[in-house]
Formats: sequence, structure tokens, C-alpha cells
Amino acid sequence: MEPTEETKKQEAASAGEPPSEPAPEKPPQPEGAWPTIRFLLLVAAGVLCFRTFIAEATVIPTGSMERTILVGDHLFLNKLLYGPRIPLTQWRLPAVEKIHRGDIVAFRWPVNPSVMFIKRVIAVGGDTLKIKDKTVYINGKKQSEPFAFYRDPRDLPFEDNFPPPETMISTIPAVWGLDPSWAREMPHYIRSGGLYVPRGDLFVMGDNRDNSLDSRFWGFVPIENVVGEPLFVYWSYKAPTRDWEADTWPTRIRFDASILENFFSRTRWSRMGKVF
Repeated sequence: MEPTEETKKQEAASAGEPPSEPAPEKPPQPEGAWPTIRFLLLVAAGVLCFRTFIAEATVIPTGSMERTILVGDHLFLNKLLYGPRIPLTQWRLPAVEKIHRGDIVAFRWPVNPSVMFIKRVIAVGGDTLKIKDKTVYINGKKQSEPFAFYRDPRDLPFEDNFPPPETMISTIPAVWGLDPSWAREMPHYIRSGGLYVPRGDLFVMGDNRDNSLDSRFWGFVPIENVVGEPLFVYWSYKAPTRDWEADTWPTRIRFDASILENFFSRTRWSRMGKVF
């Protein structure tokens, strides 16, 4: 019969031998950098997928959508509704719903796709649009637009009455903001009842009708340019358009410093959480 561990210790003690010490535990070995890198990659991939397919943050730098959306409103855009584009491809996910008249949409500006605009859809493909004395008619029917906002008494020939007579289009000065290519293209879509919107295109305008660079000035928006629609305001800060459009580092730094200084006094707390 083999002696037990306790018996061995007692025999060693009776012989005057010191008890054996347990073997020291080895210190834990470092796991290396890979787990941390892997975690960061997963987080980055998650953020990229969320931003690409679900929601994206943006800021409104101009007053073209007042009073609905104010300068300095920071919005989350719902990108899932209209089929977000898969990065590095021309493919899009299936759209969840169609775009309707009255929807507010964010889109890539057709004149310069690197610029994002937010406007209201006034007419969709197949509609005929006419504006007479600031009143919008779609397919001959007068539209109720409680959201429309007018504050500038000026009367541009294609702003309050649209489309302008074909004979007038070529005489409209460029300083009024009419895009030259749209001036050449517009007559092809003018009908007796107004301007015909081709299938697959949208006609958009800002709610601030006297201060909006929109389809009246540069033409239709292809549906594939639509990125999403605003979900809610997550922060709103009161500052003029010139500050939000700062395009140099010194002016940008000064503006960011002013935000830190005036964060509490200029934040529009009542607008935070506003849903569209």
C-alpha cells in the first residue's frame, strides 16, 4: 500500500527534514495585442455598418428649411428607408418604402454630389407642377402647405411663379442663381399645365421659399441621390450660417472655441428630441 502524502510529511518531520514547499505559481502570460485590435476592428465595423445602412448624423448649416428645421439643428438621418448604397459598389439594398409628396429627404446635390442637401419633396415622377403667386399646384390641384414660410418681399420671376415663360428663361441673369445647364434643360419639360417631372426624379423645395436653393434653380433630384430622411434632433445650437460654413482652420477653431464657451446659453434645449 502506497503511503499517503500526509504520511510522507509526518515521516519527513520525524527525520528532521523541513516540509517541502509547494511549487510557486507561474505569473499569467500576457495575451498580446491581438484581442484589443480585434475588439477595435469589430467596433469600427459596427460603427461603419450603422452609419452606412441605418443612421447618420448631419448638421443643418443654412436656413432653407426654416421654420421646420433650424440652422444649427443636428439630426440623425434614417438611411434604411430608401435602400442605402453598399460602399464601393453601385448596388443598393431594397427600399423599405417609396418617397411621397411632402416627405423631407436628405440627398446628394445633383450639381455637386459631395454636398448634402435637405429639402421637402413637392412633386414626384409623373407629376406636373406649377407655382402661381406662391401657391403650388400639382396636376392642376391646389396644395395645402402649412409648412411653407415666406419673409422676403422680392419677386423673382421663377421663385413665386414657376416655371417661367420659355421666352424669359434665356434672359434670367445668372446672378439670380439659375443654373445655366438647368436653364437649357428646363424648356424640354414645360407643358401647358406646368413643369413635368420625369419618372425616377423628384422636384424639391425648401420650406423657407424665399431663401432656398432648390429644384427651381438647378433642376430635378434623381431618386438614387436620396440618402435618407431626418429622424430627430439630437442637439441644436444657435449660431449664424456663416459660422457653420466656416471653411478655414482658424475660423473653424474660433467657432469650436465659442461653442465650448457658450454651450449652455446657446443650446436650444427645447428642440432636442424633436421628431420629424
